Amino acid sequence: MNLPARHLPPTRSAAPDYEQLAARFRPIFARIAEGALERERTRTLPYAPVAWLKEAGFGAVRVPVEFGGSGASLPQLVRLLIELAAADSNLPQALRGHFAFVEDRLNAHASASQQVWFDRFVAGELVGNAWTEIGTVKLGEVITRVSQRDGQWRLNGTKYYSTGSLFADWIDVYAQRDDTGGDVIAAIRTDQPGVRQSDDWDGFGQRTTASGTSVFEDVTVEPENLIDFATRFKYQTAFYQLVLLAVVTGSGRAAVRDFSQEVQARKRVYSHGNASAASADPQVQQVVGKASAFVYAAEAASLSAAAAAQAAFEARYAGDEAAEHQANVAAELESAQAQAAVADLVLRATSDLFNALGASGTSQAKGLDRHWRNARTAASHNPLIYKERIVGAWEIEGTEPPYVWQIGGGSKQG
Repeated sequence: MNLPARHLPPTRSAAPDYEQLAARFRPIFARIAEGALERERTRTLPYAPVAWLKEAGFGAVRVPVEFGGSGASLPQLVRLLIELAAADSNLPQALRGHFAFVEDRLNAHASASQQVWFDRFVAGELVGNAWTEIGTVKLGEVITRVSQRDGQWRLNGTKYYSTGSLFADWIDVYAQRDDTGGDVIAAIRTDQPGVRQSDDWDGFGQRTTASGTSVFEDVTVEPENLIDFATRFKYQTAFYQLVLLAVVTGSGRAAVRDFSQEVQARKRVYSHGNASAASADPQVQQVVGKASAFVYAAEAASLSAAAAAQAAFEARYAGDEAAEHQANVAAELESAQAQAAVADLVLRATSDLFNALGASGTSQAKGLDRHWRNARTAASHNPLIYKERIVGAWEIEGTEPPYVWQIGGGSKQG
């Protein structure tokens, strides 16, 4: 069936020039970077930096140009997120739920007008996420419920790791319908009665992503904002990994930048070193050069995975189900391959760079350890060992990767 012209994807038009697109945001990224270390020291949530990004239209970079956005491709989005992560790696992760919801609305646009959401994104409205449940929840179970009462849909439940939701205007809540038992996304406004949010994330890295607890008590859900989870965009798992790849890669970029500056400024040398200045010592230069090469490879892998996801997005509109399926398989596999490679490369780089400095490099005032901690924390999402197994099963047996997976309590064997 031929879709109305308004539902054609933005990819039918050429993506914007990346340098022109990035030039809009680089002054903001620089401003964000100036306060990143202090926010880390004091665990201050980046409300102001998020506001700067909103005002600049950063949340709408994937929205089609004809709807007021930038029309960026997925590789361009990932490049922007890497640059933002180099400024402050907490911010792209805080926006992960937002960009995933934008991506879902872009895919939904293939069959129905999504202008109401595009208008919200262009106006600067952000979407957080609330999917994860902990405690007694069993594997595959969803305790958060949406039920009808007095002619209205009501949302009740508690979510953890609600990344970025404290900065958001909306929250994308994963829940289950009481009447049918079907899984749904309930999009609710954060300023509604019954919504309570906390900043209680206690990880050793990514401390200012606002990944806290969200509680929903009889929160009203408008019928048009109750979305069947089965309609979610098919490459969503791959997409979520792309944002994490950008976070990890940007952390590596920031580490190379900061350690290079420390080496340039270093006055002390060792008697058994190779030069009268640390910056001229060839072994120190080698340490930094190798780390830079690792980060270069990490970025290349991330962008290759982003290109595969872009192909899956474009296949959504092509009308060939078999080709779309293969594109989604490729997107998932490439994101998993990149996740395994990028994590290893950046974690080595952010650790080995300490070999370029003396013990003074471990000073808490310098905060150089945050790059490793942030990369390690982001890389701990969606465990690497399972991603590596999924890729191995594909290589050996041709087993397709899972597109959606869940976490919960297991049953111990006696």
